[in-house]
Amino acid sequence: MKIAIVILNWNGQKLLAQFLPSIIEFSHNLATIYVADNASTDNSISYIQEFFPSVKIIENSVNGGYAKGYNDALQKVDADIYCLLNSDIAVTKNWLTPILKTFKEEKNTAIIQPKILDYNNKTKFEYAGAAGGFIDLLGYPYCRGRLFETLEEDKNQFNNNTEIFWASGACLFIRAKTYHEVGGLDEDYFAHQEEIDLCWRVKNIGKTIKYVGQSTVYHIGGATLLETNPQKTYLNFRNSLLNVVKNVPKKWFLIVIFSRLILDGIAGIKFLLELRPVHTLAILKAHFSFYSNFYKFLRKRKKLHKNQDYYIHTSIVWQYFFRGRKTFEELN
Repeated sequence: MKIAIVILNWNGQKLLAQFLPSIIEFSHNLATIYVADNASTDNSISYIQEFFPSVKIIENSVNGGYAKGYNDALQKVDADIYCLLNSDIAVTKNWLTPILKTFKEEKNTAIIQPKILDYNNKTKFEYAGAAGGFIDLLGYPYCRGRLFETLEEDKNQFNNNTEIFWASGACLFIRAKTYHEVGGLDEDYFAHQEEIDLCWRVKNIGKTIKYVGQSTVYHIGGATLLETNPQKTYLNFRNSLLNVVKNVPKKWFLIVIFSRLILDGIAGIKFLLELRPVHTLAILKAHFSFYSNFYKFLRKRKKLHKNQDYYIHTSIVWQYFFRGRKTFEELN
């Protein structure tokens, strides 16, 4: 089983210098390592060539973001399993072994995520993925180990292997055959939550997505785009709504769209009260972009099979903000 670790890079020479050594040390016997460069203007390529000659380089002609960057690069990668790995991830010894074991033993498992902990606070889960992702009835993503801004401490409570709904794009393993079968990542997302759409489409063709708790990586998070950046707010709000239009089944479609628009309005008011008006403007910008893309995504949804049961919890917003439930185990 051939595995390719593909690291998407854009002007990330410092991150490559920091994290490539551990990736090479703990992976080179089991995987081929690639850096897919998104038309960087720094010295990333020459740096890799000089200091990491074993790493293969793929040069994308433009910076098309996460989705197009990987779609373009993976056309040039020959492997059975792709590992889409952020450039700000530190891996650990034997991190690949339980992942490969699961793929070999479970033929219907198409996507796997390891445990993702915070690089700067290694006792806590990291925002982007934590111990595996889920989505509620209204299309809000959340994780075992992370609900909204609450990050749990890792007390080995999520060391198991279990089925999840979505895997984090920070470290996502996927069978190459499945990736191409569903058409890869949707480039209209550019960045953020496109992995949730990918996982949703993979689930809808009957494949399984797993979290493997015996494998651990550490993620800085926000190394490319800080959480406080309004561009991240814009992309997250817009792309979450696009996920709803594209993937929520017909029986829930109208009520979910209506509910989300109201809740986004409340979020915008909350940002104003917190004296963060740039994020309120980012939500407004997200909605204008959502409206302009609405019919385009309606056409996309018509081509997709949609499973009716995509959620295990009705409203994370209600449980978290009104019921005070801050951990995954408290949800019902």
